[in-house]
Amino acid sequence: MGSGATPGLRYDAPVRPRHRVLILLALAEVLGMSLWFSASAVVPQLTAEWNLDGSQQSWLTLSVQIGFAVGAVLAAVSNLADRMPAHVLFQLAAVCGAATNAAIAFMDLSFGGVIAMRFLTGVCLAGVYPPAMKLMVSWFADRRGMAIGTLVAAAAVGSAMPHLFNVLPLASDATGAPWRAVILAASMSALAGALLVGIAIRPGPDLPASAPFDWRQATRTFTDPAMRRANLGYLGHMWELYAMWAWAPIFLLQSYEAAGAGETAGRFAGFLTIAIGGAGCLVAGIAADRRGRTTVAIASLAVSGICALVAGWLGGSTLLLTAVCLVWGFAVVADSAQFSAAISELSDPAYVGTALTMQTALGFLLTATIRLMPWASSRFGWGAAFAILALGPIVGIVSMWQLRQMPEASKLAGGRG
Repeated sequence: MGSGATPGLRYDAPVRPRHRVLILLALAEVLGMSLWFSASAVVPQLTAEWNLDGSQQSWLTLSVQIGFAVGAVLAAVSNLADRMPAHVLFQLAAVCGAATNAAIAFMDLSFGGVIAMRFLTGVCLAGVYPPAMKLMVSWFADRRGMAIGTLVAAAAVGSAMPHLFNVLPLASDATGAPWRAVILAASMSALAGALLVGIAIRPGPDLPASAPFDWRQATRTFTDPAMRRANLGYLGHMWELYAMWAWAPIFLLQSYEAAGAGETAGRFAGFLTIAIGGAGCLVAGIAADRRGRTTVAIASLAVSGICALVAGWLGGSTLLLTAVCLVWGFAVVADSAQFSAAISELSDPAYVGTALTMQTALGFLLTATIRLMPWASSRFGWGAAFAILALGPIVGIVSMWQLRQMPEASKLAGGRG
């Protein structure tokens, strides 16, 4: 790896076996991203204790999305992701996120206070996910689809972890594991992720030197035609992803309960629906390095869009619904890494952190579909509500097809497009 490093790049750490870094950084990402759905996973418990309505339930997740978007925009405009060492930023953000998340369990907060803590947790997560991508890119100048795919797979599994905590014998009550135990388990996981990065992860040999401040780099996501299309594809993907992750487990739980199949089975099905996305990211990452980023993204968007159109009408059959949700969970996030890899290949190497952070900021601003779902499902039913999410894959397919026709597509996946 060292001999193939790009000329002029700074070596911040000795060259280590990059696949060891791949595994350890992925593990740290699993641990850090467990903060994301820590409150969403215990919505049934919180609803029973706090008498939440549909709007309040959605804000438990939406506040994190908004916080992430705000944090990412601030980091992108300030070039923070390219001015502070990525491994240091990851550690600080994970520790702060663990603290704001744990405050929900330790402090006697009003619902507004809980939402504020969830918002701050999202801000902190903007210092976990994009810097981890930059660290991974610094070790993998080639096979980038596989590397970032592994990282996004880890993020998917990490996001699913609170659903697993909710079925583990942390203790028990009528609605699952006590919610405070789930919240604290997520915070402890994030602290462990920060510790792992502090001990074992450093930037790779293909890390550019710290870049000077240039706010205009954040605007290139709009002004550069190829980057704009890659980001439009990402926006279509994000329209669907987090609304599906937030509400498909709830729909599964309701369906299992209605069928008398048991809450534990329903919660575990919800965990698997999100966690299986890890396998989707790995498979898609390997395939994209061989077949091209746009090809894999278009295929993933098509499969997930079809599942969005179908899943909400299957509540009466837990077996069929679970099967469709597993396919959906596999496909819905499989393309995510390819949008990030494409941006890393299309952007100025000195500002790849800024470009990745701005991309994620734009995407998470669009995840207000989380708030749309309870409104749509209450008025039109789950079938129509989930079908609305298929609009995102349609936009994404068109955008990636356009990118595929551009000369800049030669920069993607070693010329494979």
